[in-house]
Amino acid sequence: MGVVSELFTANRVAVVGATPREGSIGRAITRNLLEDYEGEVVPVNPNYDEVLGIPAVGDVDDADADLAVVVVPPSIVIDAIESCGEAGVRNVVVITAGFGEAGAEGAQRERRLQEIAEEYELNLVGPNSLGIMSTPTGMNATFGPENAIPGGLSFMSQSGAFITAVLDWANDQGIGFKDVVSLGNKAVLDETDFLRTWGDDEETDVVIGYLEGIEEGREFIDTAREVTNDTPVVLVKSGRTSAGAQAASSHTGTLAGSDRAYEAGLDQAGVLRAESVQELFDYAGVLAGQPLPETEDVAVITNAGGPGVMATDAIGDSDLSMASFTTETTDRLKESMPEEANIHNPVDIIGDADIDRFREALEIVLADDNVGSALVLSAPTAVLSFDDLAEAAADVQSDTGLPIATCLMGGDDARAAGRQLQEYGIPSYFDPARAVSSLDALARFRRITEREYETPTEFDVDRERAREILGSVLDRDDNRLGVEAMGLLDAYGIPIPDGDIVDSPDEAESVARGIEGPVVMKIVSPDILHKSDIGGVAVGVDDADVADTYEDLITRARNYQPDADLLGVQVQEMVDLEDGIETIVGMNRDPQFGPLLMFGLGGIFVEVLEDTAFRVAPVAKSEAREMTEEVKTAPLLRGARGRDPVDVDGVVETVQRLSQLVTDFPAILELDINPLVALPEATGDADEAQQTAGVTAVDIALTVDPEQLEAEHND
Repeated sequence: MGVVSELFTANRVAVVGATPREGSIGRAITRNLLEDYEGEVVPVNPNYDEVLGIPAVGDVDDADADLAVVVVPPSIVIDAIESCGEAGVRNVVVITAGFGEAGAEGAQRERRLQEIAEEYELNLVGPNSLGIMSTPTGMNATFGPENAIPGGLSFMSQSGAFITAVLDWANDQGIGFKDVVSLGNKAVLDETDFLRTWGDDEETDVVIGYLEGIEEGREFIDTAREVTNDTPVVLVKSGRTSAGAQAASSHTGTLAGSDRAYEAGLDQAGVLRAESVQELFDYAGVLAGQPLPETEDVAVITNAGGPGVMATDAIGDSDLSMASFTTETTDRLKESMPEEANIHNPVDIIGDADIDRFREALEIVLADDNVGSALVLSAPTAVLSFDDLAEAAADVQSDTGLPIATCLMGGDDARAAGRQLQEYGIPSYFDPARAVSSLDALARFRRITEREYETPTEFDVDRERAREILGSVLDRDDNRLGVEAMGLLDAYGIPIPDGDIVDSPDEAESVARGIEGPVVMKIVSPDILHKSDIGGVAVGVDDADVADTYEDLITRARNYQPDADLLGVQVQEMVDLEDGIETIVGMNRDPQFGPLLMFGLGGIFVEVLEDTAFRVAPVAKSEAREMTEEVKTAPLLRGARGRDPVDVDGVVETVQRLSQLVTDFPAILELDINPLVALPEATGDADEAQQTAGVTAVDIALTVDPEQLEAEHND
């Protein structure tokens, strides 16, 4: 693959399949390029001497082009791309559809496209793409109805129709773009490639996008973490519901991952996720035009009490907070504002406020060190010009360097002032909630830029023992493992109770005698997943009752499912559940992002409460700790309602060790440790190797991909 940015800097563009035929895509692309493009356009079509008055050539080899836009029938696209490679054209946009989104034949054609792109090191966009744009050169290599206007946003989308709709709306709003890419099927170049390219582009202020899926989740996270150190990234990710995910798959051929994985992955990547097109451009506008606030504290200045209360409510619902003014600020406001005014936040300078009062209030408030940003909110009155207010807000923002958002609640005059504010990079909204949301996005991005990403801890573990335990599925018909795989956790330093799996009453008694106190006994069978539901678990069994309990458990299992594969009975040390907290630590392997870790309250309540936190593995210590802090039940871990605090550090380390386990073995498709009991006091010998004091994994269930396991073993 070449330098992706060269797609946007081409001096000579060949349109392979250009035609003068009315209504054709080849004509539309050629026409669009001829309108504003500063470079040369070369139609490629052996059937014409010229297209739209421009001399045509019969083969791309004669075009001497930097970029080829291919719009020929699917059956000859492969030959056209191969000709581009042989002619030395390294940048290609494939408009033609009929590839991975069009059944088995199309998928085979797309694979061939990938092979040619790899052979010739092509930067290839598409296929099934609307095309690309770059406003610095006026290049519109799309078949959309209009070009973008120049600006600082670079925009990628998996939907070509979304691009045409957005550009039509954005042009009307005066919103400009630097580069625009219709990703199409992403056979070669994908969202990560363009994210990396625009992150290095000084002319791109904000990267925005509409995505239906992310091809390589981990690579995307790692790339975005570097980009968002300086450049904001805002994405709309569709397919949030199961129905939406299915629609995305059928529309683009993208296998959509779970929305929880995307939520976790985008957050870890430092990407701001917008829930709507309106949010996408609200966030993009404020991030492109305003400085970042130093604090989350917002001052509201308004001439309308009701909207001021609305703004206060919106701030309360966000991660922002209402700024507390210093005594000096309130004294100055008291001296300069009418007696009826409210000099505390929100500052209500009442309905007869003219521009001088607005300006003075804004200057006083933004001089307060406790204020990180301001919201200027105004309803229309006969004594105030919105144009004057826009100029005053721009002046004060320029003087203070603090971010400002405005809420001008009116019609034509408000819209005209909003366009004036837009020239200064100050966003304006009709709805106070949107203004607050934009300031919240600024504060969120500041926190993103302040993140320090740690390297995940590499623990000393016994990989060979773990591989041997996982390999036991190769000798059985079922690919699920249960308590018989507890040694897998032990191999990775996660504490487990003493005990063993036995297949006779005598062995059960022998194991029980080696454990102090009563024991827990459980049926071991891959065919009986919910053992407690059938009476397959006995708790608090004394030594004298172990043999009879063994027989009873086997009988119950046989009666419940005569053909079940019984591996025996687990005899296990009892763990004190009364003083401890039952948690769950698990993993589900997402098709895009890979291992998705979960933490939450465990035991029988996990599915009822659904109080869980997620991260994409591998995770560092700080990320594992964040998981334990995000759940609503986190106070229970730290000693709520008179309980002793449990060993949170032990839980954090267990999450890290599980992260390493599922990263080391991609064959593990899903895994649950439920419950992982966190105790108030350390258990076991603190000096014992690979032991995490204060937590014990009581049960495990996992699913393994045998083919992947064999492939890993062969590697």
